[in-house]
Amino acid sequence: MKSFIAFMEKHFLPVASKVGNQRHLIAIRDAFAYTMPLMIVGAFAVLINNLPIPGFQEFMNGVFSQKMGDSYVWTLLGGNIWNGSFAILSIFISFLVAHNLAKSYGVDGISAGIVSLGSFFAVGGAQGMDSAGLFVALLVGLLSTELFRRLSDVDKFTIKMPDGVPPAVAKSFAALLPAIITITVFAFITMLLNAMGIENVVTAFYKAVQEPFMGMANSYPTALLISFITPFLWFFGLHGANMIEPFMQTINAPAIQANVAALKAGKEIPYIVNKPFMDSFVNIGGTGVTIGLIIAIFIVGRRNKPYMSVASLASAPGLFNINEPLAFGLPLVLNPILFVPYILAPMVCVSIAYFATASGFMPAATSMPPWVTPPIIGGIIATASWQGGVIAALNIAVAALIYAPFVYMSTAMEINKANKLLDD
Repeated sequence: MKSFIAFMEKHFLPVASKVGNQRHLIAIRDAFAYTMPLMIVGAFAVLINNLPIPGFQEFMNGVFSQKMGDSYVWTLLGGNIWNGSFAILSIFISFLVAHNLAKSYGVDGISAGIVSLGSFFAVGGAQGMDSAGLFVALLVGLLSTELFRRLSDVDKFTIKMPDGVPPAVAKSFAALLPAIITITVFAFITMLLNAMGIENVVTAFYKAVQEPFMGMANSYPTALLISFITPFLWFFGLHGANMIEPFMQTINAPAIQANVAALKAGKEIPYIVNKPFMDSFVNIGGTGVTIGLIIAIFIVGRRNKPYMSVASLASAPGLFNINEPLAFGLPLVLNPILFVPYILAPMVCVSIAYFATASGFMPAATSMPPWVTPPIIGGIIATASWQGGVIAALNIAVAALIYAPFVYMSTAMEINKANKLLDD
């Protein structure tokens, strides 16, 4: 194990650190972080309109019998919230990715965000403002900002205003020519694609790339890979969750929207793997299903004073899926004894939850509770079912069993170490 850790520190850590600090990935990750409240409220709104509780729809329709078109008035609240969240998600992402990336270069983020929005609509974003246009919004946000900032560095393209002009006006004129050129470039490329027979770039891209990618990402092997990568990176001190967040979010938002749409239409839920699935059934207590580790310490590691001290402090944040006290206090980072259960527990838990969903025992996740929602409660909310709570509880128990032998081993080593010190 020592030779393995030394090899990874020499060859793997430098590469992984560069990836984790890559400005484009950080821009995408932070953009989705800003939109998370919108995705949560949007998913909740539609879920409430379509709660899978027998008699709920009939009861609400009876109490609020007024209709507007084909919809009962009481359902319009959720629909309106959807229109203000998921229905325009790609617009937010297009602006925020460009804004974050531009700021990382020291360029005016507001101007870059506005130019990105203009470029997004120039390529047909009006037909893909929801999550269907997400990949295109990401690409436009990144590419338009790279072009915009390079043009902004050219003095000939910068209109400088005299002193005394309000800063907002000065910035708008400085960005004028780079903005015109950038948006024109995207409009010209779209015109060429239209001439080639591609009527709508966003729709064509979704069918050719995004939809197949979502289907591939929804597979069991991919779920296993995701559950492995995050704790593996954390073991070496890298924030695994943050590093794979851009990938998770590009499949998460469209998958949640598709699941909710299927729920609303009374159809089979298409996607099992998404962010609430991972948060509620795999990252319970934090990466590595560490709520199981805390339980194992309280059961079989009570004589291990260092472990008990850290577990006592970590139990409260662990109930809200925060496990940095364990990661760095126990520690889990570079701990060869806990490496195996730290990797194995989430892979076993993702298998249990995946096949519980695929078999029909548990509904697929259609709601997105905040990632800090306490264990078991998160499973119930995500799937709108008691079965979600059962599977979450089962995963906690299984994780505790996986951690227990290794905690016992660590405790025995700690006791032997203490006895040896006493003998000396």
